[in-house]
Amino acid sequence: MFTGIIEAVGEVASAQDVGGDLRLTLAVGSLDMSDVQLGDSIATNGVCLTVVDMDSAHFTADVSQESLAHTRLAQLQVGEAVNLEKALLPTTRLGGHLVSGHVDGLGVVKSIAKDARSVRISIEAPQSLARYIAHKGSVTIDGVSLTVNAVENAVFSLNIVPHTAESTIIRNYKAGDEVHIEVDMIARYLERLLSAPASTADSGEGVTLELLASAGYLRGR
Repeated sequence: MFTGIIEAVGEVASAQDVGGDLRLTLAVGSLDMSDVQLGDSIATNGVCLTVVDMDSAHFTADVSQESLAHTRLAQLQVGEAVNLEKALLPTTRLGGHLVSGHVDGLGVVKSIAKDARSVRISIEAPQSLARYIAHKGSVTIDGVSLTVNAVENAVFSLNIVPHTAESTIIRNYKAGDEVHIEVDMIARYLERLLSAPASTADSGEGVTLELLASAGYLRGR
């Protein structure tokens, strides 16, 4: 699990095809590797990768076909910058939101505009993910925990404050770029609970719209 608070910006040192999978070696930049061990997880542009080799300045991870099919890791070029975050500890401050490191799909940057000292970015999500993105809800973009400012159909906008822009690869975005999207896992679990068979809901064991409304989670009911 991760928080979506990027700890360092690294870069791709090498990318090799190994038996149909991708082996990535990443230079970690300022990321502290002193407490990292083999088998630990490091989110790379929001993708949870397992450390299979490492030194104080690099780590290597194997990327499976499943991950390659849902991300743009296969398109990474040597020297390309990447967001890095180590897995959270029980003592970690949850400054962002709970992030699994399992990318749901690819979005496309539609526009970038200055907004005072901040930057406003609009991203189009795949239609299959649009229903999980809500006004003032959380979303993860390339591993960065962000708050949704507005939503119109499958396009949502984000306000990027100067610190976030300077500390992540968001500063390099341009219109047309593809980005990793991970939707809020709470939205996914709620959908699953609400889609439980009617027999379960009727027995009083499931979560229903009426139950959510009575607990104050829904308005106007």
